[in-house]
Amino acid sequence: MSSPNADPNFLSSARHAVAVVGGACSGAECAEILAAAGCYVTVFDQNPKPFGKIEDGLPRWHDKQRQQEYVKIAAKLAKPGIDFVPKTAIGRDVTLADLRSWGYSAVVLACGAWRDRPVGVPGADAAAGRGLVYQNPFIYWFNHHEESGYSGTRYRPVDGALVIGGGLASIDCVKALMLETVAEKLRARGEHVDVVEMEHGGIAKALQTRGLALGDLGLRGATLLYRRSAREMPIAAFKDGADEASKQNTMNVREKLMKNVQDKYLCGFRGNVIPKEIVLGADGNVCGLRVVQSRTEGRNVVEVPGTEEVIPTTMIVSSIGSIPEPIPGLPMKGEFYQFSDWNLGRFAEFPELFGVGNVVTGQGNIAISRRHAKTVSDELVAKYLGVGSGPLDGTAGGPAAAEDRGAAAAAAVLAHLARFPKLEPSKLSEIAGKVRGCWSRSGYAGDLAAWVAKN
Repeated sequence: MSSPNADPNFLSSARHAVAVVGGACSGAECAEILAAAGCYVTVFDQNPKPFGKIEDGLPRWHDKQRQQEYVKIAAKLAKPGIDFVPKTAIGRDVTLADLRSWGYSAVVLACGAWRDRPVGVPGADAAAGRGLVYQNPFIYWFNHHEESGYSGTRYRPVDGALVIGGGLASIDCVKALMLETVAEKLRARGEHVDVVEMEHGGIAKALQTRGLALGDLGLRGATLLYRRSAREMPIAAFKDGADEASKQNTMNVREKLMKNVQDKYLCGFRGNVIPKEIVLGADGNVCGLRVVQSRTEGRNVVEVPGTEEVIPTTMIVSSIGSIPEPIPGLPMKGEFYQFSDWNLGRFAEFPELFGVGNVVTGQGNIAISRRHAKTVSDELVAKYLGVGSGPLDGTAGGPAAAEDRGAAAAAAVLAHLARFPKLEPSKLSEIAGKVRGCWSRSGYAGDLAAWVAKN
């Protein structure tokens, strides 16, 4: 049985077989390197297409970057020696125990962080679906809800919505709220509005050219709440070895970036605010958020006594981070997998498993993983936020950092495989047969380009 992306004799010679779970930036880079080294690679993805948070977590106004990354990922996964398996989630459609029993030489987890961290305040459980919305499904809706075939959960952004967060993803959420509420009001006036175009130019400019202000539309805007000050937001990182003057300059940059976002997209921002309780009305729906003011003492954030208040709102978007989905059979420590080696994503109990990318870091936004991309510039962050000198249409930042992590994982896997004998053709054929069974279940026929076009 031959691989559709390889020569007819590909599986007729001994070689290692590697399963890569997740086909986006890290997974595709890792798969390409492993295949080039002679491995038979199977890439499993839970979604129909292998684009991960490039498609479903990166807001749709990053249209140029998204298309560039689509092309790059698809090209990597079309290389000889790689089989792609769509609509197959590990733990739901195929278990980790299945992959191990099929005989793969190694398994790479590049499946990202798709589960939102719970808000963790009183009222949150009861508020879910009744005014409390989480970042991942909200951005997924924002990206797809205008598509004719969209059948997922629908949200109705409301004026005065609150976003709990402080990172780049939370700014994405507050911008999406502003764009949708302003667009709805303008369309009600008979105006043609393209949300992506309005993001590129800014809401302030879109209204100015129409001789309008936000108040003229009857809107007060959405507000981002952060537990620290704007100067402490994780949107620009201290340089390695930074002295105090350099740190102060970085904090000035953070403050300026957030001010530019407010000016261009007309959203609000309140720093030094800690959520304490989601308030529900008599009908069981969200009617407010109880907060308390805070101050920073060293590395700690402490509450200021006597400063509690309730901010009225009927919609709260939580954007406080994403965490990996539990996989049956893998040990967890709190919200993350219990790795024995966090740099390489290794498990003491499973020496053939490797974790890479957001599944290790817990970074839920593909944009800029500062923790793992030391060369990301402040200008790149500004471009991502929409307040830089041009669009984010390059491959630096998150995607490039993710590719670097994928390459590192591939090197670690190859070093691991060098210690073991290659799989015989009969075993490779057996694994390929299991893969074809997954294809049959998902309706995939083996042609990635045709599949992407169809979906």
